[in-house]
Amino acid sequence: MKAKHQRLVLALVALFALIGAGLLAASALRDEAAYFYAPADVRAKGVEEGKAIRLGGMVVNGSLKRAADGVTLHFDVTDGKATVPAVFKGIAPDLFKEGSGVVAEGAFDGAGTFVATNLLAKHDERYMPRELEGLQYNETTHEMKAGR
Repeated sequence: MKAKHQRLVLALVALFALIGAGLLAASALRDEAAYFYAPADVRAKGVEEGKAIRLGGMVVNGSLKRAADGVTLHFDVTDGKATVPAVFKGIAPDLFKEGSGVVAEGAFDGAGTFVATNLLAKHDERYMPRELEGLQYNETTHEMKAGR
């Protein structure tokens, strides 16, 4: 076989290997493409027990309860369409409170409760540190001034 044919065969084999690797990666990530599941997604599709996922939504007002041990939190997460009970054992972030956004990492137990191993509290685009509350930014002068 000539050197020209050998290079052509080698290039074709490399091309097929790349295509095969891409297809394998795409099939492995097919179900994991979502960054997080919303409670409505969990209720509609179901998530197998013990599968590590991220659950995102809002903490339901009035649902946040502390256990007697002081570190276990029970709360509900909603997206407005469905609500999922959740539990977290540990120190919650400062921004974690009722009515705020949350992304919880963990898995569902056999009772249908989401057992979070990590909480990521979310804030809206108008977030302002407590030290600056009541101040407003003037975009023209680029100064902070006392609000109304």
